[in-house]
Amino acid sequence: MAKAKGTIGILTGGGDVPGLNPAIRAVTVRALREGYRVLGIRRGWAGLVDLVPDAHADNSSCVQELTEEIVNRAGRTGGTFLHTSRTRPSHLPDTNVPPHLLDRYSDQINDVTPEVLKNIDFLGLDFLIPIGGDDTLSYGKRLHEEGVKVVAIPKTMDNDVPGTDYCIGFSTCVTRTIELTHRLRTSAGSHERFLVLEVFGRYAGFSAILPAMAGAADRCVIPEHPFSMEHLCDLLSHDRRKHPSNYSVVLISEGATMTHHDDMLYESKETDQYGHMKLGGIGDQVATQLKALSPRFNGGRRVNVLSQRLGYLVRCGDPDAMDSIVPMAFGNLAFDLVLSNTSGRLISLHNGCYDTVPIDVVTGHKKVVDVDKYYNTERLRPKYESFHRQPTFIMTSDV
Repeated sequence: MAKAKGTIGILTGGGDVPGLNPAIRAVTVRALREGYRVLGIRRGWAGLVDLVPDAHADNSSCVQELTEEIVNRAGRTGGTFLHTSRTRPSHLPDTNVPPHLLDRYSDQINDVTPEVLKNIDFLGLDFLIPIGGDDTLSYGKRLHEEGVKVVAIPKTMDNDVPGTDYCIGFSTCVTRTIELTHRLRTSAGSHERFLVLEVFGRYAGFSAILPAMAGAADRCVIPEHPFSMEHLCDLLSHDRRKHPSNYSVVLISEGATMTHHDDMLYESKETDQYGHMKLGGIGDQVATQLKALSPRFNGGRRVNVLSQRLGYLVRCGDPDAMDSIVPMAFGNLAFDLVLSNTSGRLISLHNGCYDTVPIDVVTGHKKVVDVDKYYNTERLRPKYESFHRQPTFIMTSDV
């Protein structure tokens, strides 16, 4: 058997999205046919934290060798067969330190990057390809600074990784949001209600504003612009009176805030390793307040509200066409960089063209909706002013 030209590691971190498995497949198939060995790192960065650098240790829960048979079978499906986590090796809580490292790391929060570097060396990785959002990729940037050859692939439902117009998972999110919103219209119309749908979007409103632009909702509220409940209720009441079935629809980004309440709403005060508390509840709070305010804008009569958090319904299942094609291209672009021995880059899509940018961009700034350009703050809906020479998904990054 010929010696491999090199060894590539692939991992997926953060939330699952459709399109991860096609990206893994694209890298793996190309690499194997070019004579490289490919290792799948399991559970995101956790696989490189928990791995025991001993040839006799059972590390099957941390790493697996990838073959065409494995990735071809998984490549048609959603989620990530390598599994994922929100592990952050530079900020690892003592409760997550693996047993074999407890004698060296006993602080409440630990930076176990030296162990990650040892494990990368132990596995013989020539290149590491993390697939994730800005949190996952920010640690990829850290490893790049430590001398690891890193090529990053962006994914997130929120489409908010800086440096690229498109992130894996976003198209399926938009597709499902439109589909589910239209399905829920039948109930909203039957009962003549306001329909309130909470969607993903911690800091950026792309996953609310784009479905609204496509006609899924009458209004949308996004994290970039605090909204007035009275104003929203007035607009929805107007929309409801105009609709033949006497209902109206609003999409609420999970990170949206009200003008009289500056903070996002959280399910609990517990934070993940990237310092984020789990969002949730803005949709239900909006629904409750709409119901209470509705008599003021509907001739004294109360309007009931149908409230639904779409959540994992837009994250699960198989990828759509866009999230099958883009990951294929992203994976091949990543391997092109491996072949040219180029690292420290983020795969990107800008104005309809595939490209790469420096990985530093993932920590440079937040990618959010340009409110002045794309959002009508008076009407709480997207602007439809000019689409000339705009890319497929309209709202671009600032690369």
